[in-house]
This record gives sequence, C-alpha cells and structure tokens, in this order.
Amino acid sequence: MCGIVGYIGKKEALPILLEGLRDLEYRGYDSAGIAILNQGKIERIREVGKVDMLVKKIAGKKFPGSIGIAHTRWATHGGVTEENAHPHLAGNGKLVLAHNGIIENYRELKKEIKDQNFESETDSEILAKLIFQNYSGDLLKAVKMTLPRVRGTYGLAIMHADHPDEIVVARLGSPLVVGVGEDEYYLASDVTPILPFTKQVTFLDDGEVALINRQEFKIFNLKDEQIIKGVTQIDWDIETAQKGGFENFMLKEIFDQPTVFEDAIRGRIDMSEGTAKLGGLNMNLEEMRAIKRIILIACGTASYACLAAKYAFERLSGIPTEVDVSSEFRYRDPIVDEHTLIFAVSQSGETADTIMALREAKRKGGVVRGIVNVVGSTIARETGAGTYIHAGPELAVASTKAYTNMVAILLLYALEFGRLHHTTPATGQRILQSLLQIPEKMNEILKQSEQIKILADKYKDYNDFLFLGRGINYSVALEGSHKLKEISYIHSEAYPAGEMKHGMNALLTPDFPVLAILTQNQLYEKMKSSIEEVRARKSKTIIIASVGDEEAKELADDIVYVPKTMELLEPLLNTIPLQLFAYHTAVALGRDVDRPRNLAKSVTVE
Repeated sequence: MCGIVGYIGKKEALPILLEGLRDLEYRGYDSAGIAILNQGKIERIREVGKVDMLVKKIAGKKFPGSIGIAHTRWATHGGVTEENAHPHLAGNGKLVLAHNGIIENYRELKKEIKDQNFESETDSEILAKLIFQNYSGDLLKAVKMTLPRVRGTYGLAIMHADHPDEIVVARLGSPLVVGVGEDEYYLASDVTPILPFTKQVTFLDDGEVALINRQEFKIFNLKDEQIIKGVTQIDWDIETAQKGGFENFMLKEIFDQPTVFEDAIRGRIDMSEGTAKLGGLNMNLEEMRAIKRIILIACGTASYACLAAKYAFERLSGIPTEVDVSSEFRYRDPIVDEHTLIFAVSQSGETADTIMALREAKRKGGVVRGIVNVVGSTIARETGAGTYIHAGPELAVASTKAYTNMVAILLLYALEFGRLHHTTPATGQRILQSLLQIPEKMNEILKQSEQIKILADKYKDYNDFLFLGRGINYSVALEGSHKLKEISYIHSEAYPAGEMKHGMNALLTPDFPVLAILTQNQLYEKMKSSIEEVRARKSKTIIIASVGDEEAKELADDIVYVPKTMELLEPLLNTIPLQLFAYHTAVALGRDVDRPRNLAKSVTVE
C-alpha cells in the first residue's frame, strides 16, 4: 500500500523524509522516492527496492531544502521500475506530485493532456500533468479545478517550484494526516511517520484539499468553502500506529476488508449491461466464447477462494470448472488445450507450486492468466495478463483480506463469462447491486467482534474442532478450519455436511464442538438435518445463521448472525466471523497470530 510523507518548516527536509519512509515500510512497497524544493528548483531521486537502496543512491549527494515530499510505491498501474516510482514531475520539472490510490478514468483524462511525453506508465503522472495544465499562477486553484474531473481514489501531495512555501494536499478514499508543529507541518498517509516529531494531528476527510505553508494550513472542500477543524492528540506509540490502533496486523487486515473489497471491484463493473469489465483478461469476445473449460490452480487459502468461485463459474456461465491444488496439478499430467482457461491464483504471485503449475499448463497449450496481489510478481510476469486484486500489502501470515478480494475478482470473472452465455442482464444487475452492498454488510459483522471474542474464550480449550458447510459454504468451512488450525494450533477439520454419515460421525463426542454454516439458501433444510445429526451425538454447535432466522437458535449452543445476501456471494460474508473466531481463539491461547509457527507468508520453494 503506497505511502506519502511530507515536511515544510525550518529543519532540513531530507532526514525527516527518509525517516518517514522507513516508518512506512510496514505497509509494503516496491520502490521509493523523494523530491525537495530549494531555491526555485525541485530535486528528485527515486529507486526500485527498499528504502535502504534509495539511501545508498542518495549517499554523497546534497539535497538541501526545508520543504519536500516522499513516497513509497505499491505498484498498481505499470511495472516496478524507477520510471514508475513516485514522485512524478510535470511541466519540465516545475510541478511534482506524490499519489496514493487509483485513477479509474486516467485513459480519458490522458487524451486531454497537451504534453503527451510521458516518462512512466502510471495513472499518477497523468494527474500531475493535468494539474500543471490547469495551473495559471495559483497551485491550490489548479488542484481544485482538476480533482472534480477525477474518478477513483487519491491521497495527494503536490509542490510547485514557483511556490517555495506551499504544499497542497488532497484526499478522496486514501488517508492523509497533517502533523502540527511549531511553525512547521508534517504530512503522511497515517500517523506513524509523524509521531517522532509531534502528536498533534489533523485528519483530512474525503473531498478535502489543504494548503500548507510554514505558518498555517487551511482546509477547503471542492466547492472552495473553508473547513474549520480541530487538532487531535495522539497517544499511540509508533508500533501501535503502524497497526492502525489494532492489536496486531491480522486484526487490522480483517477490519480492512470492507475498504479493500471496494478497491477490488472499483471501475470493474458495468451496471447498465449487468456485467463485469476486467481488461486484464486480454481476450476478445470470440476468444472468450471459445473457452470450454476453466481450471483454477492455487494453494491454501487461495484454493478455498477458488472453490467458492467454481460454483459461480458453473452456475453463471455453464462452463465446467475445476479447482486444482497447484502442487498436485503439475504431477498428474493434466489434460489442457487451447480451449482451456487456467487461472493461477496467489496473493504473493511467488508461490512456487503455483508457478510450476502454470508453466505446465502453458507447456500443454492452455490459456493461462494470473490473479495476484503483488504487481510485478513472477506469476504476473509469466502470465502477462490477468488481474490484480488490490488488497494492499498483507503482513500477517494468515490471509484474510486477500482471500476476500480473490473471491471478489473470481466472481466478476464468472459474471463476465456468464453474460456471454445464459446469464441475463437483469440477473447480472442483481448480482452487481448485491456486490455493492457487501462492504456495508461486512461492517455489520465486524461490529460483532467482541461477541465473537467471548465465544472464542468459551471454546479455546477444546482440542478438536469440526467445520461443516454445504454447497458454496463447504468452501467457507474449509477456509474457517484452515484459519483456526494455522494460528491457534487446534486440530480442526472441515467436511461437506452430507458426508458426515460416511465416517465423520464416528468422531463426534461432547468434547468435539462443531461450527456449522446455516445461512438461508437452497440447501438450508439439508443443512439443518446434518446439524440435527451432530446434536444427536451431543457435540456442541456454533451456528452461523442469517439475520432473523429464529429456527437456527433451536439447533445452536451458540449463534452468530450474518446479513443476508445472494447465495453466490455468501463466502464474502460468512468467512468473516470464522476469521474473527480463529483470531480471538489464538489470542486467548497466547499465540503469535501474525507469525504462526512453522509457516511463511510466501512459499517460494516446493
């Protein structure tokens, strides 16, 4: 997730900017850069890799000046190169801009720019050029003229060589904080880089633009009305600030899901046609219609996201869809041809087994595409096409928000293929409307975190656990079980509920609690019967049920309610209480939830 740092005051800017970049390293990034304004000239330096690489590049050079901005980039548009790193220049070096976020309509804005000499592949450079094009002596005015034209998200810091005492900042969907010192101001994407210097901060809200100079800063909305805000005293330390006030990264990432879900689907839906538009597929309609079979290859949590998507692909498009564990796919001599589309799904894009599996699929003539989180990763490069899930860096080993966004992207692909077959525009529109409601419903579930914490404390001392689901919720049961075992170290299994009588019932005792997913869908009555079997064997039952389902209470020792949604979208909601249950159980047992034993975030060896 990109990070911005800025300073204006009496001190030398360079050390403050570099320290700020280091304090933002926890967010994840692939390149970094700084720009300092001194004596009417902007000096900029950028480098791919860690901040240490940037520091080495700066060594021996002088960058005097007491006003500057800096940036760590998490690539979204364009590969990981120095040219794509921020800050970006415009107007022959007169204007410099650092940008967090995504400009959805950058292609149409690009057509309006007179200076078509671009040094990068980014949407951010287009924004810098457009602001400069609108500049006529007043930097704040130029920014306020430009931003109403922008669709997407942004956190912006902008300087101009002719304004040596000004930084203009703006926010829409990407956080910005201003730290208040004595005749000096600090700027950052969150409070972390500011805390070593001041704990007095003001948070910008969406749609606000601020003009910062050495004596004061003023906040305006895009209607040019001044906004009066107070200053907040921050009592966090730096480590707490990096986690956004949460106890650890995993909990923060669970709570990030409503926001990053919006990032995943933003600009990728076409409500008028009831379809999705995922340009990274790089296939025309005829090539898409030629696909007769889909294979989803992944490992761990990503494979459970794929299993949820299998139901959507087959129901919406009628295309036979398989889910293969990557480590098995390459060794079973898979049958693929030019009519087989293979999606390689991985958060890191560096999962060794998935890389080897996609190479095998390519070797056999399949059409291979990637679905990853990390821009410029091996899978992204080797497939050359596909989709980024825009979950931002995921620092906890146990995946949460990446899972959600994988499901979201795969659902959009299922709809896009479905609209080429038998899914009607009306059905597509209903699905998209329901997708747009998901973030609000996620927030309703997250409000139950304390309730689920009490539940976790009640069950933390059991040595075994069973998760049950049917249909699309079997994939949710698998992911819930996976989360519990990997961070709490409790033995856990997941079963399709209809299979209980074929073996699993033999293990059920009062000491073997069962978590069952009983949301109201077409398999509701079947699932109720399976839970009755469990209760007959005296196992305790925790039930995930739809809001308003009073019957479910009769089957439950404990119950958690989730909002209703379309059946194909249920994994987006039903997984969240299971994430929280696993998290709170692990914390109650004293586990290191961010770094569970024997596990790594990215498995880069077989």
